[in-house]
Amino acid sequence: MKYVIFIPDGSSDYPIDELDGKTPLQVAKTPNIDKLAQKGFGGFTNNVPEGYTPGSDVANMSIFGYNPANFYTGRGPLEAGSVGIDTTPTDVIFRCNTITQKDDTMEDFNAGHITSEEAAVLMDALNEHFTSKYDDFKGKFYAGISYRHLFVYTCDNEEDANLLANLDTVPPHDISGENLSEYTGWQDELAVKIRDIMYEAQEVLNDHEVNKKRVAEGKNPANMVWLWGQGLTPKLPDFKETYGLTGAVITGVDLLKGIGIFANLDIVDVPGATGFFDTDYRAKGEYGIEALKTHDVLIIHIEAPDEAGHAQLIDEKVKAIERIDEFIVGPVIDSLEGEDFKAAILPDHPTPISVGTHTRDDVPLVVYVSGKDGDGCTSFDEEGVKTGSIEKQEGYKLLSRMINEF
Repeated sequence: MKYVIFIPDGSSDYPIDELDGKTPLQVAKTPNIDKLAQKGFGGFTNNVPEGYTPGSDVANMSIFGYNPANFYTGRGPLEAGSVGIDTTPTDVIFRCNTITQKDDTMEDFNAGHITSEEAAVLMDALNEHFTSKYDDFKGKFYAGISYRHLFVYTCDNEEDANLLANLDTVPPHDISGENLSEYTGWQDELAVKIRDIMYEAQEVLNDHEVNKKRVAEGKNPANMVWLWGQGLTPKLPDFKETYGLTGAVITGVDLLKGIGIFANLDIVDVPGATGFFDTDYRAKGEYGIEALKTHDVLIIHIEAPDEAGHAQLIDEKVKAIERIDEFIVGPVIDSLEGEDFKAAILPDHPTPISVGTHTRDDVPLVVYVSGKDGDGCTSFDEEGVKTGSIEKQEGYKLLSRMINEF
């Protein structure tokens, strides 16, 4: 038996006036996905436990089969795992966005989708500045992809590390246009050091040649860093030992690679997988087909709908969903013709166009089982699965349910 989980990140939405009161999932032309719905089972699920921020970290940990309430320690540590950063129990790992601030407001949480090459130069400049200015500087910046980076701060002891790991930080995409100082009014000594690092970084970034060039080209400068999503290194149970199956992950996002690495899943690196609108959908589908030849489970994640939701771009969100259908879902399902397999498709969370960020709403779910009649859902969207028979349960139970119930 083969198992495939497709994750069109953030694809579910609210009805949109410009789409005549429909959602992007409803108007997108998705014949392959809808065929799974019509022949499969439908319903709703929720991947974010009560009390947790509806981030991709928590939500996707659920989809991978791990209860966030038991294993989640923060977004930064998961991404650190994807790039092989060695950490200790006194290290607190932050997600570090390169942002554009203007008059102390969050002008752009991704600095105009700065290139990875430009951002790497800026991360090097920050490390050079802080280590040369302070003999005892306890932090280090690590360059990632585009605007997504990491910052590791080493505390003096585990008690301090736990305190800093629980600092109330805010995702930058949740505070677009808002005053930054409202979210950094911390009083604790360690927290103040983190705030000072963010603001001191402006001294380096404002006048850096990379940003001067970006401004001259009419692009947003990466003139500040925003530290958030911090935590300590997590320990996930081995996926194969837990489920008795081999697994692989395809994604263009370090966060999901990190979850996979901590779970001892194989990470399939796909050329052209960017985590943005320009990701190579066709390549993801082709590499997914190959991965299923040697693995029992494939988790294939596509970030583009989520990015479109954050940018509040209706057309881009619809196009992303249609490309997922044409180049990923269709070819992967066709490749399994004649085999016993089960396939699920679901967003990790909604990213509604109207709010431009994640919400905790339930998400539509379809599970298809080869050779088995479904429950007559009409389509994979917020309305089409309402007639389905899948009982809503916690998201982290999905994989176990696919194996044992369907």
